[in-house]
Amino acid sequence: MQIEPGLAGIVREGVRTVFRHADPVLLGLILALLALSTLTVASATSGTYLVGHLINMSVALVAMLMLSHVPPQVLIRFAIPLYVLGVFLLLGVAVAGDVVNGSRRWLNLGVTRIQPSELMRLAVPMAMAAYLHYRQEHLSSRHFALAGLLLVLPVGFILRQPDLGTSLLILASGFFVLFLAGLAWRVMAGLVLLLGAIVPLAWMFFLHDYQKQRVLTLFDPTSDPLGAGYHIIQSTIAIGSGGLFGKGWGQGTQARLDFLPEGHTDFVFAVYSEEFGLLGNLLLLGIYAAMVTRGLTLSYNASGLFGRLLCGAITLTFFTYALINMGMVSGLLPVVGVPLPLVSYGGTSMVTVLLGFGILMSVASNKSLVKT
Repeated sequence: MQIEPGLAGIVREGVRTVFRHADPVLLGLILALLALSTLTVASATSGTYLVGHLINMSVALVAMLMLSHVPPQVLIRFAIPLYVLGVFLLLGVAVAGDVVNGSRRWLNLGVTRIQPSELMRLAVPMAMAAYLHYRQEHLSSRHFALAGLLLVLPVGFILRQPDLGTSLLILASGFFVLFLAGLAWRVMAGLVLLLGAIVPLAWMFFLHDYQKQRVLTLFDPTSDPLGAGYHIIQSTIAIGSGGLFGKGWGQGTQARLDFLPEGHTDFVFAVYSEEFGLLGNLLLLGIYAAMVTRGLTLSYNASGLFGRLLCGAITLTFFTYALINMGMVSGLLPVVGVPLPLVSYGGTSMVTVLLGFGILMSVASNKSLVKT
């Protein structure tokens, strides 16, 4: 009779240890979002991908909790080596990567295939934050320029694959690091003007034909309703048909009747909107807004420049992630193949996002950070 209390105590202590560094507010919001994700993916695929989705979520949650136990002192020590490894892997993709659906994004290691661009979603802001942290006493324009080079190199590799969606997210994460580090407004204004000047050149020399078609389709999807405009037309029909309360879980027609392609991945927001309506969308947006607010709060309270820059960049990139997906599914932005974070089906994306939140929890639970 004395064994059970002892076992119960051991279990409680084990659970307490596992969740010791987990932020309860952020963890609760993540679990709420994953619950909505499970319902939507189960409906969009008629349960076909449900087991795989649950496995992906479990692996991602475990990875997040494990990373939350890694002190920021360790993270900053491995930031630059992780970045260098990622660049070499991207170089390997450019030289000998596997081509899938016309894009060279995967590197075959014999045992498994990896997508190094996903690694760089965290490696780039970590390396930039670490570099600026070590030079925080005498930050100058030269340091910001060198940090910018850390950003431009992997983005260039990823654009060549081509992977416009991932390159935009990494570019955004690096920009947020520079912005939070105090990059002068006049410099940012100059970068915006430079970007505007580069756009025509990028259109003529760098964008592929299918990417140009996506931009043109944004302005008139009906010009090719059965081709380039099909995705946007069907997704906007799904979103609009949801009305105020939605058609109910499992009652959406666009995905279940196969009108909506990629209903469980890139266009999962359309499936969700059709079944849960405007009120469901407000709930989803509320969860996203609360997660961003909590992330920025943790960033503000973080100790050390590295923690503040990295947490802020991860949070704002997560916001950009969701914004781009909802914008493209709603027909407000071109289709760039970006899934809805923590809602779309996909193991790599989910693990990457939750690893980012694991870093937030690590920084929030460790209030001291070595500066050298």
